[in-house]
Amino acid sequence: EVQLVESGGGLVQPGGSLRLSCVGSGFALTDYGIGWFHQAPGKEREGVSCITSRDDFTYYAESVKGRFTISSDNAKNTVYLQMDNLKVDDTGVYYCAAVRGSVRSVFGLNTWTYDFWGQGTQVTVSS
Repeated sequence: EVQLVESGGGLVQPGGSLRLSCVGSGFALTDYGIGWFHQAPGKEREGVSCITSRDDFTYYAESVKGRFTISSDNAKNTVYLQMDNLKVDDTGVYYCAAVRGSVRSVFGLNTWTYDFWGQGTQVTVSS
């Protein structure tokens, strides 16, 4: 059974940093594409970044380019999202998701691309 567990959320001031983790079980990370999604209060879930660890392909939404970095540790079956220079608009629940195979470009930021989802971790950016 594929399972994803996110952690690392919390309260941070604007300009601060957090690192989110997505630990996978029941599958090999190298066989799957992983996406990170952000859901702000009252809004739809939106893609932030994605990675295909097999070939280190990464892709970012324009809103986070230069601020967020996605990476993977295949030995730990874990994908990270390093979030720097956080803004108030980054507040919300962050989810990771998985799909067997590769994720590419903008398709990696669409919710319908993915078959498996974690429960989410809350990020609050506030002064």
